[in-house]
Amino acid sequence: MGSSKKCREILEHLFELQDTEYRDFQSKLIPTVDAKCFIGVRTPDLRKYASALAKQEDITVFLNSLPHKYFDESQLHAFIISGMKDYDRCIEELNRFLPYVDNWATCDQMSPKVFKKHRAELSDQISVWIESDHTYTVRFGIGMLMEHYLDDDFATEYPETVAKIRSEEYYINMMIAWYFATALAKQYETILPFIEERRLDAWTHNKSIQKAVESNRITAEQKAYLKTLKVK
Repeated sequence: MGSSKKCREILEHLFELQDTEYRDFQSKLIPTVDAKCFIGVRTPDLRKYASALAKQEDITVFLNSLPHKYFDESQLHAFIISGMKDYDRCIEELNRFLPYVDNWATCDQMSPKVFKKHRAELSDQISVWIESDHTYTVRFGIGMLMEHYLDDDFATEYPETVAKIRSEEYYINMMIAWYFATALAKQYETILPFIEERRLDAWTHNKSIQKAVESNRITAEQKAYLKTLKVK
């Protein structure tokens, strides 16, 4: 009874925060989720509520109540995980939650702060996520490689791993393209051969170039050359 009461209280509060115009706008941006499953809580309000809930001992009741019915519940869940300070618990909760993530927004907005202090262990976990059969688990893994391993902790093994991914899933291929566009901006000389040698499938190759050319972090000269590498 306690578990259902806690989840009901959370859901009631989410509806108190509802913005119906935002709900209608948001539902159009996330086509993989049924429009009826949006409450319409704005992200700053969700983050603030997540911070408050994270301090409550019985929040595990909500975290264990999967799958959630509403997108906003999943967003709340993602933000609670993102704020966890214990690395092992964060990974445990992530691995429980990721199979239920069904959209790009929840996937991309989930970014645990504790990962910055545990990059050595995190890379092994990312390898597991990337091998998953679940679209958004793979997307999340690529996103974490992009966020944490393109600067001081960069190594060529990471783009090698991403370049080998082959998928028919749009949301995986878009993340691969985003990864390589960002990698070109940060590690141009090392990443360029992946494009020159056409190491990606044709669609992802062209999308990577498109996103790189749209970036302010790529020079005009680099953009001009990248455009010549598009596959027709």
